[in-house]
Amino acid sequence: MPEPSSPTRSRRGRFFRFAAAVVVLCAVAGYLVVQYVTGGAGDPGCRVVSADGKGATYEFTSEQAVNAATIAAVGTGRGLPERAVTIALATSLQESGLRNITHGDRDSLGLFQQRPSQGWGTKKEIMDPTYAADIFYKHLVKVDDYQDLPLTVAAQRVQRSGFPEAYAKHEPDATLLAAALTGEAAATLTCDGRQATAQATGPDAVRSALVRDFGRDVLETTAAEVGGKATPTPTPSASRSGERTVTLPVSENTSPGSKRSLRERGWQLAHWAVANASALHIERVSYAGRQWTAGNTDSRWRAADTKGTSGAAKDADAVRIVTAP
Repeated sequence: MPEPSSPTRSRRGRFFRFAAAVVVLCAVAGYLVVQYVTGGAGDPGCRVVSADGKGATYEFTSEQAVNAATIAAVGTGRGLPERAVTIALATSLQESGLRNITHGDRDSLGLFQQRPSQGWGTKKEIMDPTYAADIFYKHLVKVDDYQDLPLTVAAQRVQRSGFPEAYAKHEPDATLLAAALTGEAAATLTCDGRQATAQATGPDAVRSALVRDFGRDVLETTAAEVGGKATPTPTPSASRSGERTVTLPVSENTSPGSKRSLRERGWQLAHWAVANASALHIERVSYAGRQWTAGNTDSRWRAADTKGTSGAAKDADAVRIVTAP
């Protein structure tokens, strides 16, 4: 007859089985967390393509697109170069996957995993993407010659991360994103535009979001000086046909140090609107003779329909954002 198992041996076996189950559960939970933080979960929704035709692409969710557009808007609003925006985007890609997360190592929070205990701000401030981006840039510009440093070095001098080399792998994607979201690369960002919430929006919500990211100057009524003379432009307004259209005159960014052209400014505003399409229920965006329409097959930018307007020339000096009914 087989020898009966001792109570001690049985307890030890149950313990090891329990420990193994805990390890498996922790591994699964860790995988899910990583997928969430790095953007592995969820429908991509948005896509950026390279303007040079070499085929480089980056796909991300509408939530990530909104955060990336905010980071770019805050950077250009401070008059900073595209390189600064690239560094900020690469940092956020590594730290949070461009997600405004409420957890992290110790008390780290938000897009850049900034810590209230280290003087980055209050929890409420850090969880505001506009604030988080602004405070990141305030630290970045204090880094001597940050534009000429390797991205990893510049990011590390701001973040003081335990894994400084990790930023480097995100530089290609961040460069692609920065080119689109600063307006340097025209018509390269598209989204499917599916509505994320049932919350009532409209032109007022679009204006509020523009002011949040770019500052109140984005709604100014006077454009840049052209040929030495101030050129008046119409106040951004809702159209009378359904009160659904926001018209943004494209004016020069007057922030100290800004060298962005009117074309780049226009495409930045247009791409910002597309990135925010799901959140703000934006149906159509047009600029410079091109038009993006939510849910239109692959959501590519196409030649704009200028019927009923004064033609493409009128569309070249303003970004027009049409909200869903």
